[in-house]
Amino acid sequence: MKDKIIYAISDSLGETAESVARATASQYDKEPIEIIRVPYIVSEQQIDEVLEDAKVGGHVICHTIVSISLRNYLHTKAKEYGVQAVDIMGPVLNAVGTIADTEPRMTAGMVHKLDQEYFKKVEAIEFAVKYDDGKNPSGFAKADIVIIGVSRTSKTPLSMYLAYKKIKAANLPLVPEVPLPEELFKIPPKKIVGLIIDPYKLNNIRSERLRAIGLEDEANYASVERINQELEYAKAIMRRLHCQVLDVSNKSIEETSSFVMQLIDRNRAMDNKQ
Repeated sequence: MKDKIIYAISDSLGETAESVARATASQYDKEPIEIIRVPYIVSEQQIDEVLEDAKVGGHVICHTIVSISLRNYLHTKAKEYGVQAVDIMGPVLNAVGTIADTEPRMTAGMVHKLDQEYFKKVEAIEFAVKYDDGKNPSGFAKADIVIIGVSRTSKTPLSMYLAYKKIKAANLPLVPEVPLPEELFKIPPKKIVGLIIDPYKLNNIRSERLRAIGLEDEANYASVERINQELEYAKAIMRRLHCQVLDVSNKSIEETSSFVMQLIDRNRAMDNKQ
């Protein structure tokens, strides 16, 4: 019995074509069917070589070639060679094209670019969780940005929002009674953003927080006197660090994150010039 082969070819990695080929071959488990993946098809010559092998052996081709010219060439030549060539992606592209309002990019490897973006986002989210609330100051050096401020200035929500934008953010609460980690003074000031807020706005936020967890809102944590003390301490630290300061009193998370992302973009542009 001669070997039976499915050539899984693509103008990208060819993983999708190979997966479909293997899933198909598994339905014929009473006989061996070999899968040969041929990635990065970029020329007609490469297509000719695969077709010649397939013709001689009486094999089958399946493909996820995105390039229209290469796809048309493959199907024209496959007919001439008498080789079965199955287009995996083309029919789906055509079907989606009937409902989509935009044109497809027709760029090979887009799924892997999307995967990379997804993993960057996951990595940034894991980073934000790991280095939240000053739990591990060693992460400051690896962060894209370090957010500092007194309690309830939305440091954690901001860090998570930035993480969804693939930005690695660490944050540190500023509390007068808690010594500052030395790592904070080892990173460039341009990588630090200090958040301040109107004391009466913060008084309302903290009072609501205390009521939500079943405590009296007259606690020292929510008093305006205590809040002013913390804010003065925080501003002194920010002056000492020479960092950017942002008043978040009337800003949404989206507005604050936009400011931070602009700062990060400027930092990266400056680094690239050096």
